[in-house]
Amino acid sequence: MRLDPLSLKLFISVVELGTIAAAAEREHIAAAAVSKRISELEETLSIRLLIRTNKGIRPTPAGVELSTMARRALHELDDIAVHMREYAIGLRGFIRVHANISAITQFLPEDIKAFLGEYPNVQVDLEEKITSAIIKSVVENAADVGIFSGEAPDSDVEVFPYREDVLALVVPADHPLVDRPGFRFVDALDYDFIGLHRGSAINRVLTNAANDEKRNIRLKVQCTGFDALCFMVDSGLGVGVLPLELARRYSVMFNFRIIPLSETWARRKIQICVRAFDALPTAAKLFVHHLGKRREGDQGG
Repeated sequence: MRLDPLSLKLFISVVELGTIAAAAEREHIAAAAVSKRISELEETLSIRLLIRTNKGIRPTPAGVELSTMARRALHELDDIAVHMREYAIGLRGFIRVHANISAITQFLPEDIKAFLGEYPNVQVDLEEKITSAIIKSVVENAADVGIFSGEAPDSDVEVFPYREDVLALVVPADHPLVDRPGFRFVDALDYDFIGLHRGSAINRVLTNAANDEKRNIRLKVQCTGFDALCFMVDSGLGVGVLPLELARRYSVMFNFRIIPLSETWARRKIQICVRAFDALPTAAKLFVHHLGKRREGDQGG
C-alpha cells in the first residue's frame, strides 16, 4: 500500500473546504484530478472516506481519522525537509575529530565551545589519538578532521595551520637543574625522564633531540596523560616535558619547577588535516574554517 503526499494534501483540502471545486482552486489543480485522487485513495485504503451530499462533502469517521493522521504525516515530512536543509547548510551535522593530547588539552575545549555556540545542533565526536593514528584515520575516512603536532608525514591529506605551542621541562622543586646557568636540553639527559605513552608526538620530538646529541633518553616511567606525568614529577621520580602553557596551569596544583626550552625544536606547529576539504560535509567545513578564525584571532590578540 502506497500513499503519496499530494493525495493526502488534496484530501485534507477537501475536508477543510467542503467541496472538491474549492479544494481544486486552492491547490491550483483541476477538479477532475482532485476527484480522481480521492477515488484512488479510497480504493487504496478499501474504505469510504467522504460522503457527498447536496450541501457539499463531509468526511466519514474513517475520513476524520485519516485527515488527522495525514496532517501529522505531512508535518513530519515538512520537518524532514527542514532538517535536511539544515544539514545541507551546516546548521546540523556530525563531525568526527581525532586530535592529539596537546591540542585537546590546550586549545580545543574553548574552540569547540565557541563553535557549538554558533551551531548548537552540530555534534562533535572527539577522540584522542597519536599523530600517526590521526593521519591514518583521516586518510581512511574514519575521521573528518585530524589535529596533530609537527609536520604531516607524506600522506594524501590537505594540511592547514592551527596553533603553535612551546615545550618546557618540568622538574621536582629541589632538582639540581633548577636555576642552572645556561641550561640546555642536553643537560637534562643526565637524569631520568617521565614520558608520555608510546608514539606520542612529544616523545618523538625528545627522542630526535637526544639523537642529535648522540645520547639516549633515560625513560623511567611512561604515562597516558599530562596529569599523570605531573604526579610522577611531583613525587620526584624524574623530569618531564609538556607544553609551557599547560605546565603553568599544572604548577598551581603541583610542587614542581618549570624550565622553558629555548631549542628551535621546542616550538611546535599544531596543524589540521583533512582528506579533501571540498568533499567534507558542510558542518565539517564550517568547523575547519572556525578553527582557522580562532587561530587568526589568537595571533591578533
